[in-house]
Amino acid sequence: MQLDRYVNTIGRHLRARFGERVHKLPLAADFTCPNRDGTLGRGGCSFCNVRSFNRTTSQPLAEQLAEGRVKMDRARRYLAYFQAYTNTYAEVATLERLYEEALEGADIVGLCVGTRPDCVPDAVLDLLAGYRERGYEVWLELGLQSAFDDTLERINRGHGFAAYAEAVARARERGVPVCAHLIVGLPSEAPERSLLTLERVLDQGVDGLKLHPLMIVRGSRLAAAWRRGEVAPATLDDYADVAAEMIRRTPPAVVYHRVSATAHAPTLLAPAWCGARFEAIQAIARRLAIAGGQGSLLTNASAAA
Repeated sequence: MQLDRYVNTIGRHLRARFGERVHKLPLAADFTCPNRDGTLGRGGCSFCNVRSFNRTTSQPLAEQLAEGRVKMDRARRYLAYFQAYTNTYAEVATLERLYEEALEGADIVGLCVGTRPDCVPDAVLDLLAGYRERGYEVWLELGLQSAFDDTLERINRGHGFAAYAEAVARARERGVPVCAHLIVGLPSEAPERSLLTLERVLDQGVDGLKLHPLMIVRGSRLAAAWRRGEVAPATLDDYADVAAEMIRRTPPAVVYHRVSATAHAPTLLAPAWCGARFEAIQAIARRLAIAGGQGSLLTNASAAA
């Protein structure tokens, strides 16, 4: 069952623009995080694998891209995806050098830059807007996770919803598309809060979304709480129910970059279903096939009015 029959996926979006399959190639460029190095806080977010921040990547970006091309052999065009850590956390000159290096290949058609909403100064947004003006596909991926400040404090994000809203406003002023990352099933968050988070994010204006289930990974603070029985990740059915509901409440023009996430042992501790790549995607697609696809609740609400 194909998800993009019911969802405006990033794959569908890119095929419409470029006329062929386009894949993201993940990159690691030795960034760290201000929530770990003491600039904003220490310890990182409670769901992060803190030991992963001790790893650095000295492999040149060109080699990483070459290896990625081999793995993604069904595509001929790619987005350079700066995924690991906070990928705007450096001087603008450094960022420009890295981004330009990633864009050198003729088959690289754009950039995806993952970061925090409190780490996108105007100079960075101007840089990304410049790539848009040159015709590249550009996405600023902002890790928000929840629109509720008490949740953000509980998971040690180091910023509130206001920081996200302010960053989005400045990005949209420059025409830089924003993809918001949201986690379903955070500690003390009922499904209703995920729906309210979606509503608040949509109210701010957003171009893309990534949904993730809460995963318990080795080395995170939540791993200790999970072992004590204080945290229980969502079941597959519960997650698929909430994710499908969120998708049905999302306007059709918003691009879904992801509707679930996976990890593998020994990193993944729970839930076990996150170890299977397509299990959650298929569960969500089945629900959408029955109840209606992306935006269907909005359409129904308009018809009722």
